[in-house]
Amino acid sequence: MKTLTVEASHPYQVHIGTRALRALYEEYRELIEDADKIGIIADETVLKLHSNYFKMHVPSSDKVKYKVIPSGEQAKSISTYMDCQSFLLQEGFSRNSLILAFGGGATGDLAGFVASTFMRGIPFIQIPTTILAHDSAVGGKTAINHELGKNMIGTFYQPLAVLYDTHFLSTLPEQELRSGMAEVIKHAFISNEAWLDELLAVTDFNQLSDGELALHLERGIAVKAAIVEEDEYETGVRKYLNFGHTLAHAIEAASGYGKITHGEAVAIGMAYALLLSEHDKFQQFLEWCKANGYPLELLKGIPFETLQSYMKKDKKTAGGLLNFVLLRETGRPLMETVEAEKAENAYTELCATIGEMHI
Repeated sequence: MKTLTVEASHPYQVHIGTRALRALYEEYRELIEDADKIGIIADETVLKLHSNYFKMHVPSSDKVKYKVIPSGEQAKSISTYMDCQSFLLQEGFSRNSLILAFGGGATGDLAGFVASTFMRGIPFIQIPTTILAHDSAVGGKTAINHELGKNMIGTFYQPLAVLYDTHFLSTLPEQELRSGMAEVIKHAFISNEAWLDELLAVTDFNQLSDGELALHLERGIAVKAAIVEEDEYETGVRKYLNFGHTLAHAIEAASGYGKITHGEAVAIGMAYALLLSEHDKFQQFLEWCKANGYPLELLKGIPFETLQSYMKKDKKTAGGLLNFVLLRETGRPLMETVEAEKAENAYTELCATIGEMHI
């Protein structure tokens, strides 16, 4: 097991590796024992798959209460958020209670938002179970979705710890592998060309050994942690972590949350940003996406006008102008305002290029 430290407003550790869940008692025993109640907000699918393993490492007592929520982006709704708050109140949770977020990125986003707002904030621990969550579990962004935009209602609220037990990754379906690896390669694009080239050479994620996957995840978390330490509240360089996300969030909203995974949408968004950047790896990245089964063809059914209306609501947008994270070159991101005509022309070119690939 490897441990990284995130130097945020309150420093905390990210424990990564097989059986990292053991750290719950090895490192945080006093916290567990002092809590008057422990609320486990758990993804229903993940809990079914890993209930026995999880319960081996979590205390069995009357003070432990489970709240099971829908899987994926469906969890990040106002109704599920209010349902969780009602659960905590009905079960008598207090400011001395603790929340454990057990699931993928959507579960962590929701549970963190619940923790940050219940009685003005109670502690929580992230226990991510997907590759995608190597990004979302670190950094303290919490949120739920609104029908008019993704992650529009949320807070900055750091966890007390992140326990990233790679045991949970063994049951991930193909779509979740794709989703998570998109965020991994995003970290490479904004930080390191040699690492990027390693990832672009991978044309079948199933061929990655457990050790290789763990190394890529550690690198991604290290990139995220370093940026969060420099800019915890996203006033500057942290915006670079949104590479590919402006179009991605629009695709998710236009398609209906849950119809495409977040990472799959981010992959398409990165291809678009690379085209806008005139980056030399644009075509190579599209080929990588095709080889690994990303649903590039989805764009054929979404007109630019629809996506533009969502992009104008993006948190990085001001005055109705479209702002994107672009790349001067690999490892050198920047924020740039793009005129609507240029943005539409690039979208048309991207759709045409995908069409020529006969996807």
